[in-house]
Amino acid sequence: MYILDKKKEGRGMPKFRKEIYSVIKKYIAAGALLVPAVLICLPVLLILTGSVMDSLEMKQYLLPVFGDGEGYIRWKLMPDYPTFEHYGRLLFMTPSFFVLFWNSVKLVLCILAGQLLVGVPAAWAFAAYSVRGSRALFALYVVLMLLPFQVTMLSSYLVLDRLGMMNTHAAIILPAVFSTLPIFLTYGGFRAIPPQLFEAARIDGAGELRIFLTMGLPLGKSGLLSAMVLGFLEYWNLMEQPLAFLEEKALWPLSLYLPEISWLQAGFALCASFVTLIPAAFVFVLGQDYLEQGIVYSGLKE
Repeated sequence: MYILDKKKEGRGMPKFRKEIYSVIKKYIAAGALLVPAVLICLPVLLILTGSVMDSLEMKQYLLPVFGDGEGYIRWKLMPDYPTFEHYGRLLFMTPSFFVLFWNSVKLVLCILAGQLLVGVPAAWAFAAYSVRGSRALFALYVVLMLLPFQVTMLSSYLVLDRLGMMNTHAAIILPAVFSTLPIFLTYGGFRAIPPQLFEAARIDGAGELRIFLTMGLPLGKSGLLSAMVLGFLEYWNLMEQPLAFLEEKALWPLSLYLPEISWLQAGFALCASFVTLIPAAFVFVLGQDYLEQGIVYSGLKE
């Protein structure tokens, strides 16, 4: 009996050790992922704490950087004298902030609406219809997507100047509406739909427009929404295009507001940074699942 118990105990030990090793590996993996996550979130936390920090306390901590350059900066995650002075000044005594805020809202909404009208039908045509030359044209779209703004800036400037759109919001909206990235992402969502569904709908007598509205858009919405989320995050933080095409500061988006704040207003700058971050973070949290699905669709092979 004793020998049998010893055998059972010996058999159970390896399984028990495997469970221990599994738990240890799980904690090690969680710790390894937690460290970079904390490092990524730390700047946002510093912005938040700095936005509610008193100006005198802020000056004391940043004096080695902006003063004589001696010593090291210090920072506290919880200020000694928290205050909402900067938020009150930004939201109630800085009308220029709201002008630039609504400029950003206008630009983003117009660009996304234009991409829906232009990019979605183009992506549907590439995904649902196979015609001669469509693959070569789509490959050209992908190549154009890889070109940075610096490469096309001069040609865009010449075209916009010829059209008389310089120093207007149309100079920012028009090139972005015809961007190829939303077409590429939306195409992946449409391409993931089985083509047999479209053939069955055509056999039943459904027209092409009805198939697009009742089948294409609902089933391919993941790629479409991922393109909208990425588009919002990109165009909410525009920097180079407004600097190149807009001369009047009253037309600038909110992303160009922060460089106009001097270091003497560090707390005010951190407050403006945090308020600017809120819409982008809100949209990202809402569309995170669709964003992941869109990335998956973009990697699907033909």
